[in-house]
Amino acid sequence: MKSLPRLLCLVLAAACSHTIAQEKKDPYADAAARAADARKAAESSDPKITETVGKTPGKPAAKSSSSAKPQGSSLGSSLTSGKKGSTKSKVKNPDDPTTWGKSEVHKLAVMDIKYGGDLREVVFELFPNDAPRTVSNFADNCAAGAYNGLAVHRAIDGYLVQTGDPSTSDASARDRWGTGGEDKLISAEIKRPHKLGAVAMARRSDRVNPEKKSNGFQFYFALGNMAALDGQYTVFGQVVSGLEWIERISRVPADSNDCPLERIEVKSIKVVDQTGPLTVLQNSSTGKRRLTRPDAAKGKIERFIERIW
Repeated sequence: MKSLPRLLCLVLAAACSHTIAQEKKDPYADAAARAADARKAAESSDPKITETVGKTPGKPAAKSSSSAKPQGSSLGSSLTSGKKGSTKSKVKNPDDPTTWGKSEVHKLAVMDIKYGGDLREVVFELFPNDAPRTVSNFADNCAAGAYNGLAVHRAIDGYLVQTGDPSTSDASARDRWGTGGEDKLISAEIKRPHKLGAVAMARRSDRVNPEKKSNGFQFYFALGNMAALDGQYTVFGQVVSGLEWIERISRVPADSNDCPLERIEVKSIKVVDQTGPLTVLQNSSTGKRRLTRPDAAKGKIERFIERIW
């Protein structure tokens, strides 16, 4: 009988030892379980839940549709439907103008933008075969000088840059910027997708514009994921040179309506026909290649210097 208390003590000691070991082990097990649960939750999360596109820390959030400026010719509610930058292809510019054949003729728009105190050149190819009415209207606007002196009225970081609103010629009409140009509409010519550097016409929403007619003046440059807009807007061009300037403009400080605080102005746009390829001159100050201007856009002095050089 004397051995019974001793046996009981041994059993109790073993049980206590087991309990203490479990208490020491449980926190690690729980932490591992929580980490595993967190990984599973992250992997199964809705891909549509992303950060607000184009907003940097400290920048005011865009106003809701009830308080923002009228979006007469903006991209509507689907503007930030995708994750920023995900449409950027591994090939920086698949439409390489240096590979064009000697006898090929490409219609190009040469746009000079005043940004940062200097003129910056952006060249984009136009696609009259896919969007003949849109390209014709755009070329007519350029020939009439309709874009000269207009401002960039929308810039979203790494996603979009928009210009062409006639009302932006008046700095005092800033509250109406983004609503002009509706007096002329162009029938939809929706064939091409929104690639990096695509140029497309803005338009009013389907609710008031079920035929998806384009605004006769406003256009935008695609920089981020606009796959949700494919089949919705008329893409009529593709940047072939100067995309880095458009990307820089997208990052300038802007107000809550994404309108740049600094006036960034289109000085001119000239539409020309380019026969043969564009060639690389040298590395630009940005560290990227710089292409020659289209032959038809060069002045007599510039052509003379190139010949003797």
